[in-house]
Amino acid sequence: MMATQTIERDLAPAGVDYWHEGAEVRDAKAPAGPIEGKWAKRQFEAKLVNPANRRKLTVIIVGTGLAGGAAAASLGEAGYNVLNFCYQDSPRRAHSIAAQGGINAAKNYRNDNDSVYRLFYDTVKGGDYRARETNVYRLAEVSARIIDQCVAQGVPFAREYGGLLDNRSFGGVQVQRTFYARGQTGQQLLIGAYQALERQVAAGTVTMYVRHEMLELIVAEGRARGIVARDMVTGEIETHLADAVVLATGGYGNVFFLSTNAMGCNVTAGWRAHRKGAYFGNPCYTQIHPTCIPVHGETQSKLTLMSESLRNDGRIWVPKRAEDCDKDPRQIPEEDRDYYLERIYPAFGNLVPRDIASRQAKNMCDEGRGVGPAVAEKQPDGSVNMVRRGVYLDFAEVIKRIGKDAVAAKYGNLFDMYAQITAEDPYEVPMRIYPAVHYTMGGVWVDYDLMTSITGLYATGECNFSDHGANRLGASALMQGLADGYFVLPNTINDYLAAAPFPKLSPDHPDVVAAVRSVEERIDTLLSIQGSRTVDSFHKELGHIMWEYCGMERTEEGLKKAIGLIRELREEFWRDVKVTGQNEEFNQTLERAGRVADFIELGELMCIDALHRRESCGGHFRAESQTPDGEALRHDDQFLYVAAWEYTGDVPVLHKEPLDYEFIELKQRSYK
Repeated sequence: MMATQTIERDLAPAGVDYWHEGAEVRDAKAPAGPIEGKWAKRQFEAKLVNPANRRKLTVIIVGTGLAGGAAAASLGEAGYNVLNFCYQDSPRRAHSIAAQGGINAAKNYRNDNDSVYRLFYDTVKGGDYRARETNVYRLAEVSARIIDQCVAQGVPFAREYGGLLDNRSFGGVQVQRTFYARGQTGQQLLIGAYQALERQVAAGTVTMYVRHEMLELIVAEGRARGIVARDMVTGEIETHLADAVVLATGGYGNVFFLSTNAMGCNVTAGWRAHRKGAYFGNPCYTQIHPTCIPVHGETQSKLTLMSESLRNDGRIWVPKRAEDCDKDPRQIPEEDRDYYLERIYPAFGNLVPRDIASRQAKNMCDEGRGVGPAVAEKQPDGSVNMVRRGVYLDFAEVIKRIGKDAVAAKYGNLFDMYAQITAEDPYEVPMRIYPAVHYTMGGVWVDYDLMTSITGLYATGECNFSDHGANRLGASALMQGLADGYFVLPNTINDYLAAAPFPKLSPDHPDVVAAVRSVEERIDTLLSIQGSRTVDSFHKELGHIMWEYCGMERTEEGLKKAIGLIRELREEFWRDVKVTGQNEEFNQTLERAGRVADFIELGELMCIDALHRRESCGGHFRAESQTPDGEALRHDDQFLYVAAWEYTGDVPVLHKEPLDYEFIELKQRSYK
C-alpha cells in the first residue's frame, strides 16, 4: 500500500474520514509522440512471444461476452493455452447479446465528413472531457477494422439497396457511423465472436468452463496467477492457475437493483480483484439510458431497454400542459406538444447524448408533465408521492413519411418487444419511455496496455474504466468490447508474457491455499448466519438508496446520508441475511448473496467517489454544480483527473491520474 499523504476532512463530519489521498498514479505505457502514431509505436515496441513459446503459456479469461469471447478466440488462435470461464450455461448467453442499436466505426460510408479524428473528438466530448486521450484515439483508430472482422465472420449487418453496409445516427454526433443489424446488433456480433471462440475450443487451444463463477483472484509474489472458481452446479471450489489473468466481466449497473442489465450481471470478479490490490477507477460514473420502458410497480426486478437507435426517427415529447397528461396522446394536437429536446438543443435535437436526454426527461416529469400511470415514489422524508414517470417517443411522423413497412424493416423486433411487454401497439400509439440505469463507465483501472495495478492482471470491455470518461456515447460499448478483445489485448499482453513462463505454482502454495480458504470461509459464513431477511430484500434496499442518492442527481447531503445507510445495511446483511440450502448443490440464493455482499461494498465506494467529485460531468450530476440553465458544470481546475481508488479494508485511498489534453481543447460541453 502506498503511503498516505493527506486526509480529506472538509466533507466529513467531525471524527469521520471518508477517504485518504495517496500518491499520484500515471499511465506509463502510452508512447510519446503524435497521437496518430502512438498505437503503432506501442505495438512495435511491445515484446513478442514466438509461436513455440506460446504453447507453453496459459491465460485465464473470465467472461465470454464480446470482450472476453473475442480475446479468448484471438489468443487461442495465436497459440496460447486459454482457460475461458462464464457463469452462464453457454457463452452465447453473455449480456452482450442484449445490445440492440449498433456499433460505431469511422468508415465515412455516408461521405458526411466522418473520420478517425472526429470519432475520437466526439467520444472525448461525449464523455465530458474525463477520458484518457490515448485510449480513446486508439479505440477510434481500430474501429474500422472491427467491421471488416465481423463482416468476414458473416455478421448480417443491415445493407442498402446496392449492397453496401447501412449506417444510422446515435446520440452525441452529427454523422452516421453506426453499423447495425436491425435491433439485434449485440446478438449478431456475439454469435460471430462465439463462432470464432468455438473454433478454438474444437482446436484444443481454448478450454471452456461454463457454469463457473470466479470468487477470488490468486496473487502470488506480486503477480496475478490464477482464480478460485465455484462450480455452480456441484458447488465444488476449484483452483485454476495461469501465467496471466484477464477480466472481461462487464459492468456493475445491477448495484441499483433495477437496471437494464441481465439479472446475473455482477461486480464480483472486479471487486475481488480490487480487494487484492487492483485500483477501481471512477466508480461513480454510471450511465442512465433515456430510452427504457418505465417502471410499472413494486414487484419489478428488471427494466427493458428500447434502443437509442429509435431516436433517429422517433420524436420525444410531453404535453405542454399538465392537465393534458391524462389524455390519449393521439388526441393532443401538435400545438399542445412540447418536443423539448428539439426545443432546447436545436443542433442535435433528439440525438443529444444519453446523460442530457435522461436529465431533461426527469425535469419534464418533475414539472408534472410526465405521462403514463402514476407510480409511488418514497421521498427522503419518508412520505410517498404518486408521480408519472414517462415521456412519449412518437413514430407517427416517420410512419407517415416512409410507411409502416419501412419502419418495421428498421426497428421491427424492438416494436414487437415493446408491444409484448406493454400490450400497446407502438405503430398506433407513441411508446412511453423513461431513463434507467444501463452502463457503467467506471471500472477496474488499467493502463494503456489494459493491465491493472496488479502485475499480470488485465481488464477489458465494460469491466475497465478506460475509454468513455463520464458518459458513454451510444453504440460505443460494442466497439470497445470488440476493440479490446480482437485488437488491443492480443497486441499488448505479449509484452508481459515475453518474460514467462513464470515459476510453477502448486495447489499447496501459501497464496493459493489462502485464496481458497478465504472463499470457503466466506461461503460458510453466509450459510451459517440463518437470519430473517432474504438476499433480494437487501439488494432492493441497496438499490433504492443508490437510485435516490447516487442516481440521476447527487448532492453532498444526500451522498453522506447514503454512505451512512449503506454502512448500516452492510452490518445488517452480515447479521441477518438468510441463505438457504448448502454449498454442495445448485444454490442460486448463495450465488446472489455473494454478489449482493460485493454490491454493498461497491455502493459505498460509488457514493464516496461521487461525494469527493464536487463537479458535474457527464452522468455524474451534482446539484450544487450546474449552469444557470441547468446543464452540467465541470471544474477542470480541480477535477481534471481519473479517480483511482485503492482498497485498504478501512478508509479507501484516492490516487489521482491527471488527464492531459494535448490534442483536444478543453471546453464546456454544448449540444445546442
